[in-house]
Amino acid sequence: MPVLASEARAELPYEKRKNMKTINISVRSLVEFLFRSGNLDNRIHHAPDTAMQEGGRIHRMIQKKMGADYQAEVPLSFTYTSDNYILVIDGRADGVMERRDKPLLIDEIKGTYRDLKKINEPDYVHLAQARCYAAIILRERGLDGISVRITYCNIDSEEIKLFEEDLTADEINEWFDHVLSMYHRWAEYLATWDEIRKESIRAAQFPFAYREGQKELAAGVYRTIYHGRKLFLEAPTGTGKTITTVFPAVKAIGEQKADRIFYLTAKTITRTVAEEAFETLRREEKLKFKTVTLTAKEKICFLEKTDCNPVACPYAEGHFDRINDCIYEVITEADSFDRQTIEKYAIKHNVCPFELSLDLSLFADAIICDYNYVFDPFIYLKRFFAGGDKSDNIFLIDEAHNLLDRGREMYSKELYLDMLTGFERLISAVHPRIAAIVRSLIAEMEKYMDACETAEVLQDITSIIKIINLLITVISSWLEDHAEGMYRDEILEFYFEISRFANIYELIDDKYVIFSEMDEENGFKIKLLCADPSENLSRCMDRAKSTILFSATLLPIQYYKKLLGGTPEDYEIYAHSVFDPSKCGKLVASDVTSKYTRRGENEYRKIAAYIDAIVGERSGNYMIFFPSRVFMDEVGYIFEQEFYDESKHEILVQKEVMTETEREEFLGRFAPANDIDFGSIINMEVEIEPSKSILGFCMMGGIFGEGIDLKDDSLIGVIIVGTGIPMVCNEREIIKEYFEFNDEDGFDYAYRYPGMNKVLQAAGRVIRTETDKGIVALLDERFLQKSYYEMFPREWNQILRTSTSRVKNDIKTLWKRIDGC
Repeated sequence: MPVLASEARAELPYEKRKNMKTINISVRSLVEFLFRSGNLDNRIHHAPDTAMQEGGRIHRMIQKKMGADYQAEVPLSFTYTSDNYILVIDGRADGVMERRDKPLLIDEIKGTYRDLKKINEPDYVHLAQARCYAAIILRERGLDGISVRITYCNIDSEEIKLFEEDLTADEINEWFDHVLSMYHRWAEYLATWDEIRKESIRAAQFPFAYREGQKELAAGVYRTIYHGRKLFLEAPTGTGKTITTVFPAVKAIGEQKADRIFYLTAKTITRTVAEEAFETLRREEKLKFKTVTLTAKEKICFLEKTDCNPVACPYAEGHFDRINDCIYEVITEADSFDRQTIEKYAIKHNVCPFELSLDLSLFADAIICDYNYVFDPFIYLKRFFAGGDKSDNIFLIDEAHNLLDRGREMYSKELYLDMLTGFERLISAVHPRIAAIVRSLIAEMEKYMDACETAEVLQDITSIIKIINLLITVISSWLEDHAEGMYRDEILEFYFEISRFANIYELIDDKYVIFSEMDEENGFKIKLLCADPSENLSRCMDRAKSTILFSATLLPIQYYKKLLGGTPEDYEIYAHSVFDPSKCGKLVASDVTSKYTRRGENEYRKIAAYIDAIVGERSGNYMIFFPSRVFMDEVGYIFEQEFYDESKHEILVQKEVMTETEREEFLGRFAPANDIDFGSIINMEVEIEPSKSILGFCMMGGIFGEGIDLKDDSLIGVIIVGTGIPMVCNEREIIKEYFEFNDEDGFDYAYRYPGMNKVLQAAGRVIRTETDKGIVALLDERFLQKSYYEMFPREWNQILRTSTSRVKNDIKTLWKRIDGC
C-alpha cells in the first residue's frame, strides 16, 4: 500500500523530489481508466455533444437551487509522492455543501436522457469520481467523515433522483489508498519510461548527413516549438521534410518543451513514412520513443462488418475486463504500436483492436493518425482534447495543403430531403411519434425547396433547427429505453445524421454560408458550408503548444496561412530544394487548353499528338494527368486509335474506384527493369520482350497525383493536361462570392489556387531523388499567363515554351540539356 503523500514528502530530500517525474491526471480520467468493466456495446446509447450544453444548463440549474451553503464548481487537487514519481490528481467538484449537524456533502451532478425510474443505483464510475473528491477534501480539512451524493437529472423533464452515502474517515481513506495502489503500476511505468526516454533523446543525433539547408530547416522547426508558434513550411521533394520535422520535435520533448507529438496525415502512405522516420531513429540512434498508429475502425476491425456489441463480436464481450492487462503488456514489451502489433495483442487478449489503439495512445510519445483525430468535431480524441485547454502537444501536419478542403468538409454538413422521406416511410408504421415529427421537418424543408431554383443562399433556418432539436430529444429518449427494437440501427444512424447537422449549426459564424440546392444526384438539400475553415482549424491548433504545417506545395503561402488558421506572428519558411533543377526539363504548350469553351475533337487530337511526341522521344514510364474522367477518356480514345503502338506502349488507366490491391498493382507496373527478379527464368529458353513505355492515364488530384514515390527509372516524365481548376458548380461559386464579399480575389480562392496545387503535386512525382532525371510538360496555354506562372516554385527556371509544330524538336533539346548535366 502506498504511503500517504505528506509522509512521502517528508522522507524525500528536495533535490530528489525536484528531479522526479510529475504525473498529472484528472479525477475523471483516473476513475474511468481504473474502474471500467464489462462489454463494448454500441447498442447502449450515449448522448451526443449537443447534450453536453444541456448538461451544463442542468448543472447550473441544480447548483442555483441549493442555496447559500452550496459551493459550486470547487477546484480540488491532491499530490501523492512515491519513491519514483509525484502524482498530481485534480478536478472540480460539482458541489460542496456545509450542512448543520451532518457531514460535509460532496455532490456529483449527471444530466441524462434516461428514465430515472430505471436507475436503481449510481454508476460506479460516477460514484468513484465523487468519492475521490470526498477523499481529497476530507484530507485537506482533517474531517472525521463525509457524505457523497450522486444527483441524476433528466434533461427533458428536469426530474431529479438522488443517491447518497455517508463514509467515515477510515472508510474513505482506505478506499482512496486502494485507488492509489491500483494506479501505482501505471505511474511507476510512466516515471521509469520518462527517464529512459530522456536519456536516449539526449544522446540521439540526426541520423543522416545533413543535406544543404536541412540543418537550418530543423533549427527553424525547433525554434517554432520553443516559442510556441505555428510554422508554415514549403519543403520541396528531397528536403527530407518528415525526418527534419520529427527529429527537432523529439529533441523538444527530451528538453521538456513538450509532452507528445501528433503526426497528422491525410493518407495512409504518409503514415507509413512517419512510422519509418521514428523507426530510423530507434534503429540508428537507439532512441527510446513509443509510437502508436491509429487505423480507422472499419479497416482494423476483425469482423467483416463492424458491429461493436457482445452479441455480434466476441472481442466486444468482456472487453473492458481484459483491456488494462493487455495495455500493460503491450507498453512494457513493444515500442512501436503499429497495426500489426496492435492486432497481435488484441487477438492474444481477445479485445477490440481499435479501442486498444486508442487506449495505447495515452502511453505513446507520438501518435500517428489522420487529421480527423484532432480536427473533426465528431471524431476528435476526446481523451486528449475534450477540455479544449492548451496542452504541451506538438502537431506535425504533413501534406498540409490537404487540410484546407478536409477542414471545409469536416466543418460543413448537409441535410437531404430524400433522406428524411426515406426514413419516414421506413418507420411510419412502427414509430408513429418519431415519424410525425419527421413529417413536419419534411414539410418545412419543402417550403425551402419551393423557393429554390438551382441554389439559394439562406439567411435563417431556425424553423428547421427547432424541429431537429425536438427530434433529437425524442429519439434520444427512445434510444435510452431500447437497446434493441425494430429499425433501431436505422433510427440510430438517422439520429447521428441530424445531431451532426445540429452540432455544425451551433458553429455558424461569419465564416459560414447556408444555402439550399437541387442536387442532381441526391435531390434537394440544405447545406451548412464552412467557406473559410480558418477559425475552426485555429481553435483546434490552440490545443497544441506548437503546430508545424508542411507540404511540398504551399503556394501561395499567404493563401494557406490565412485559411489554415495562421496569424501574422506565425512563421514561414520556403526550404531550399536539394535537387539540381537542370535535371528536370520543363515545357509549356502554347496552343492547347482544357478550357470548356475549347473542348472538342480537334483539341483532344492536338493533346493526344503532344503526348505521342513527348513519350516517343525516349522510352520510359510516364504519368499523364487529366482534369476530368470524360476528358481523359476522349483523349485516350484518340491516342489509342491514332498513336498507340502495341510494341512500344502499355497503357494503364486509373479506374474510378480502386482497391488497395489494384492501386499497388497499378504502381507496381512502373517498377524499373532492374527491380524484376529474373531468378525464375535463368537457364530457360525464354525470349525477353523489349521494355515498353508505361503510360499511366490518371486523374489530377486523384490517388496517384500525390503521396506516391516513384524513384529512379520508375518515372521519367509527367504530362499535365490543364490547370487543375475545379469544376464550376454552385458550391464553388458560393465560395467565390464569399471571398469576393470579403475583399479577396474570389476566383483565385475558389478555383486558381486549388487547381495549381494539384498541378504542382502532380509535377512533383517525377523527381524524387538526387539521381533522377525527367521532364514535366504542362499542356495548357494558360500557364503562360502571369497569374499562373508567378505561382511556379522558385526553382522552376529555364521553362521552354513550345507548340504543336515544334514540340518534337523541343523535347529533343530538353533531353540533351538534361543528359549533359
